[in-house]
Amino acid sequence: MQFSDFGFDDELMDSLNAMHFENATPVQEQAIPVIMKGSDLIACAQTGTGKTAAYLLPVIDSIIRHPYEGIDTIVLVPTRELSIQIDQQMEGFGYFVDVSSTAIYGGNDSREWDRQRTSIEEGADIIIATPGRMLQHIAMGYVDFSSVKHLILDEADRMLDMGFYDDIMKVVELLPKEGRQTLMFSATMPPKIRQLAKAILQNPQEINIAISKPAEGIHQMAYCVYDTQKNALVRQLVSQRKDGSIIIFSGRKQSVKELYSYLRSAHFNVGVIHSDLEQKDREEVLLKFRNRDINILVATDIIARGIDIEKIDAVINYDVPRDAEDYVHRIGRTARAQTTGEAFTLINEKDMYNFARIESLIEKDVEKCALPADLGEGPAYNPKGHRGERGNRGNGGGDNHRRHRGGRGHRPKGQGNNAQGNAANSNGANAEKTQQRMHRRGDRHK
Repeated sequence: MQFSDFGFDDELMDSLNAMHFENATPVQEQAIPVIMKGSDLIACAQTGTGKTAAYLLPVIDSIIRHPYEGIDTIVLVPTRELSIQIDQQMEGFGYFVDVSSTAIYGGNDSREWDRQRTSIEEGADIIIATPGRMLQHIAMGYVDFSSVKHLILDEADRMLDMGFYDDIMKVVELLPKEGRQTLMFSATMPPKIRQLAKAILQNPQEINIAISKPAEGIHQMAYCVYDTQKNALVRQLVSQRKDGSIIIFSGRKQSVKELYSYLRSAHFNVGVIHSDLEQKDREEVLLKFRNRDINILVATDIIARGIDIEKIDAVINYDVPRDAEDYVHRIGRTARAQTTGEAFTLINEKDMYNFARIESLIEKDVEKCALPADLGEGPAYNPKGHRGERGNRGNGGGDNHRRHRGGRGHRPKGQGNNAQGNAANSNGANAEKTQQRMHRRGDRHK
């Protein structure tokens, strides 16, 4: 299907045309008609399939056609990074329409808190929030959810993995029970997701799209290594791809710090992201990586899900993810939008059993490459001989919230098509735009 087939409002189509959105992805093709009919929905779709647009576009269309003063939509997400990214997509989708959004997350200063409060009090149409930060604002007594018509849970499985079940239910209990549409998107569908769906959805439609399978364009390779060989192998891999854009993942924050220092001392153009960094520092690193000011990013699983950065040439797993699904999310940073990419995984003796589980999940034997001769021999691949799973490695937790982006109002046509790119630099102007939008909305409801 093409986006013109859905019957969206003309101004919304202007935004999609400006962003060169033409053909819908499978999850969009299946989910958008269900959402436009008003049904609750549970969708199993991994990151990179276009699920954000699958729920944002019909919600924006609904707000345009049925404007109402106050908060219309709550989107709950697991991380501050994802809240910012969704808000940036709203910047593009809402470029020619009078629909506002704001991202609500922690880790910021009092000025950002005040901006969040202002957007909430003035009724931004769409609030994209981490559950914990949303509850902090609710506790202050100025949050009014009486007008909410849509509740969306994005990456619901990730939120439950991070222990947000109780926080989610506290938010849900404050929302209108009648006339509310609830949409749940999850990359996997374990029993706990079914339990949550049963608790908050009413007669939901269900769709399943490409569950836990890497994109066909990813060339997957693995090396069996001793831990003492890992840094030297990573150095060779990135040296062979000097101009490529590369993300290196590790489940251990200490490994991320040590590898970053090692590559930096070797004069690579490298950045790092982990939970010990201040939020503004993380945002600066991500922006530099997006803009190709740095071409190598070493990170914990903070950015494994939900972060959409174009043209990642390669992903290196410094260690094997503990959960098989996380492997799919990590390597899914590359070969997005039908492009190609490379994924390398470094497997030590303790990781072999876990990697065999990954191969079982993706129904594929990943190519085992020989180590470069100067690194010596590595361990033989023998997953049956190493059945003990690694304990909790920790990814540096506490990365569950991000900073605010103020509400936006209507932009005149012809101001340029790079809406999403401009989003990262638009924070300072948003407060004024929120005020302008509120005046226009007052006129709209006269």
